[in-house]
Amino acid sequence: MHIQRVVLRSFRNINAVDLELTPGVNILYGENAQGKTNFLESIYFCATGRSHRASRDRDLVMLTENEAAIKVFVQTQSGGAADEIRMEIKQGGKFSTINGTPVRRLGELYGRLSVVIFSPEDLTLVKAGPSGRRRFLDMELCQLYPAYYHDLRMYHKVLKQRNNLLKAINSGGGMIDTLDMWDDQLVEYGNRIMKARQVFVDKLGRIAGENQYNITENRESLVVAYKNHVEESDFAEKLKKNRGLDILRGTTSVGIHRDDVEFCINEKEGRNFASQGQQRTAVLAVKLAEIEIMREEKGYSPVLLLDDVLSELDKGRQNYLLDNIKGLQTIVTSTGAENATGGYLRKVDARVFNVENGVISIRE
Repeated sequence: MHIQRVVLRSFRNINAVDLELTPGVNILYGENAQGKTNFLESIYFCATGRSHRASRDRDLVMLTENEAAIKVFVQTQSGGAADEIRMEIKQGGKFSTINGTPVRRLGELYGRLSVVIFSPEDLTLVKAGPSGRRRFLDMELCQLYPAYYHDLRMYHKVLKQRNNLLKAINSGGGMIDTLDMWDDQLVEYGNRIMKARQVFVDKLGRIAGENQYNITENRESLVVAYKNHVEESDFAEKLKKNRGLDILRGTTSVGIHRDDVEFCINEKEGRNFASQGQQRTAVLAVKLAEIEIMREEKGYSPVLLLDDVLSELDKGRQNYLLDNIKGLQTIVTSTGAENATGGYLRKVDARVFNVENGVISIRE
């Protein structure tokens, strides 16, 4: 899989761009706050329907405009016709089409453009809070399995309804017996999500553990474990047991929305006991594992988005990353031409773009 062309209009600080990309390495260089990360964000948005850094879609639209548009042309099979994925952000919401056909649900978008993004923020995955790790899990699983997105969407819809009912019961306006209906649905969707997360984390941990050994020349071990908040067998029972507390607080205290992922480095919990270097190595190992899993599950490689992450890695980790992404379309951002091209152009034939004040131009 690779992106042939990206067309942007009024996206963040990018007024108008029409770029043809190489199936190999594409480097965007320039100073900070010029639009490099915005370009990567537009690709991620087309792949997932969401930004990896903004909570409001409106923030993606240029300040002086009312709407923005993205078109990405994706070739999945060699020699096959490219698919056109179009996203529009308007005052009434976001709208997408694939080859001109409207996308009715976000789940239809997942998998049409598979991406793995690696940014400086990802380097905090080990030491950040559980919500970030859950989001990491969910975004990968949604790209791999459309059914997972359906279950996740329905789970959170039911969770919202249950929480509203809890608040109503607490204020005397709801019937406690109706909780049974929402509990049954929460357990149904939650158990399917648990199973999918467990299988994914088991596979991710196996591959990431091998990567950790290789990166550190067998000096460090890495174990990635899924820490589910509740077991499938007693999910329903715990929901009933905690009803009193849930009604008092107006929120559901048990479920997959409280799950976490644990990283153990050299048999110690990585969040509190690993050095920053060990944590960064673990995240690199996990990101490379993501790529391998997508290859296995999809039969083709994802597009890799590297957002100024090389400057955050030492030479050893840089070289390991570069040696293990051969054959992937990679879009890299970096500050300054020398930083961007110095190591890369000695290893690969890259296409280099300059980014300045939202204008992106190819370097001849």
